[in-house]
Amino acid sequence: MDSDRVGSLLVLASAAAFGTLGVLGEVAFREGLSVPSALAFRFVLGSFVVWVGVLGYRATTGGDAPALGLPPREAVTAIALGAVGYAGVSYGFFVGVERMSAGLAAVILYTYPLFVVALAATFLDERVGLRTAVAAGLTLSGVVLISWTGAGAFDPLGAAATLAAAGLYAAYIVVSRVILESADERVLTAYVAPAAAASLALVATATDAVTFPTTAVGWGAIAALGVVATAFAMFAFFAGLARVGAGRAGVLSTAEPTVAVALGAAFLGEPVTPAMLAGGSLVVVGVVLVQTAEE
Repeated sequence: MDSDRVGSLLVLASAAAFGTLGVLGEVAFREGLSVPSALAFRFVLGSFVVWVGVLGYRATTGGDAPALGLPPREAVTAIALGAVGYAGVSYGFFVGVERMSAGLAAVILYTYPLFVVALAATFLDERVGLRTAVAAGLTLSGVVLISWTGAGAFDPLGAAATLAAAGLYAAYIVVSRVILESADERVLTAYVAPAAAASLALVATATDAVTFPTTAVGWGAIAALGVVATAFAMFAFFAGLARVGAGRAGVLSTAEPTVAVALGAAFLGEPVTPAMLAGGSLVVVGVVLVQTAEE
């Protein structure tokens, strides 16, 4: 299997893993965790799993393993990606959810592939072919259909925060692509995840919002958030990003809301409307277009 196809599959696997966030987060909240605590636990556990994996890989491969260190400039950038980028995206989106409907906030957040394509074309000289451009339009249209609930008033501050999160996530993807030109995806993940964990733990402590799971279900949700929705999702995304580029990775990642809707319907009893089915179909078509695009 060629590198492009492997990269596309890795990004899609990452999108599926990130798509579990909604269901797992809802379970965690029902079990009494605050949003800052759930996010902090997610990245603390995810960081532990990432470092166990990186050190285990080094132990089994010896000299073939990538160096754990990054040059000072890249190290600072990677830490900022986690502490500012990932943490900022999470909080910007939740401000939008608090002030508007979750559907409207999601519509605004998932404009980020368009930012990614524009930034990658401008700063990375990535070619934006007709097929990728059409795929971006189809996937964005699909996300709108999936996410739009028709409920929740428009709020300027909420919309601005969510739009800022979309732009920040796009910048996060593009900057990550630059670092991955010289760094291994495992090493980058090992820097980004702990930085996000430290930032979110600091926020949880500063806002006096530290809570702990009190049931096995709550701890199970935290474990899944850390292992599946963080460690695996981040590694798979970086590995795919290094192979297919920022623009295509951004478009492929929009498969995430389709997974989220399916899981919500299966495990939380959330309704699936004809508009959601139509939106999911558009996302699938867009993903197929990106997968079959010629470099």
